[in-house]
Amino acid sequence: MKRTETRPIHVGNLQIGGQQKVIIQSMCSTRTKDIDATVKQILALERAGCELVRMAVIDEEDAAAITEIKKQVHIPLVADIHFDYRIAIAAVKAGIDKIRLNPGNIGKRENVVEVVNVCHEYNVPIRIGINSGSLEKDIHEKYGRPTAEGMIESARRHVKILEDLGFYDICLSFKSSDVSLCVEVYEKASEVFPYPLHLGVTEAGTKLTSSIKSSAALGILLHEGIGDTIRISINGDPVDEIVVCRQLLRSLHLIDAVPNLIACPTCGRTSYDIQSVVNEMEPFVLGLNKDITVAIMGCAVNGPGEAKHADIAIAGGKDEGLLIKKGEIIDRVPTAMMVQRLKEEIMKMIEE
Repeated sequence: MKRTETRPIHVGNLQIGGQQKVIIQSMCSTRTKDIDATVKQILALERAGCELVRMAVIDEEDAAAITEIKKQVHIPLVADIHFDYRIAIAAVKAGIDKIRLNPGNIGKRENVVEVVNVCHEYNVPIRIGINSGSLEKDIHEKYGRPTAEGMIESARRHVKILEDLGFYDICLSFKSSDVSLCVEVYEKASEVFPYPLHLGVTEAGTKLTSSIKSSAALGILLHEGIGDTIRISINGDPVDEIVVCRQLLRSLHLIDAVPNLIACPTCGRTSYDIQSVVNEMEPFVLGLNKDITVAIMGCAVNGPGEAKHADIAIAGGKDEGLLIKKGEIIDRVPTAMMVQRLKEEIMKMIEE
């Protein structure tokens, strides 16, 4: 199923599935019961462009905190719950918009029935998350190692539990730290299940390694029309996840109002400290909610030609740089003033 053909679910005011839009999400690293810290982190994620955020809900205190957190933030919330069905019920009653829970892991059938009943009552969808590293023992023994077939088999079991209870507001994820396995299992899942797919490469690592692995796997899937919501998992500040995710979606024309920063790789012609300019401009540019292309070029030889398709650009030299707007040179700027002038021109363009 392509993303426009999946069965849509509604999480708060968001639709996931059944459309071309891919929803950006992340997960808090705070203790949910620490309301102030959690709210602060969610607001930072919102400013970065996050549309949906998940929180670990481990106990009753975490569940109770949901009500107050929802009052102070502006995006839907997901509760990440394992094993204890009572915590799932408490989270739903506290106002959570979606739960992440594997129905096969919460004990007796009557426990699942209770969770499904309350989700029905409050219109709360359920994400079933299949992880290659935590497959059921019999499936792992059957296949000998994590495989796409085994992950699909595991998902079938969990999905059947919900479908047998008449519950279809389901989202699925199939996460692995192996890029090839990740691509294979999501491709198979898109053929087997009608439900929206949550894309992610799990345990991807640092900002560098995660960006590479996630872009490799998820870029393929998104280009194929697979995936309805996405999280780039990075060890560290979750705001970094949103920055990387937005750039990935922009590169595939799946999101608007996202800036594009082009930077020259440099060569022997570079005669100024371009790296310091790029380092200062990157957070400024990527923090904008504007579809604007900014180019920082290393010299005045090829710079003007290479930057002609940018909205605004600077092509630096030893003592000065050429300020280029829409392909036309509009000023010559001393090297020490390049960052300031570039920022000024960008702000003018945004305000126009």
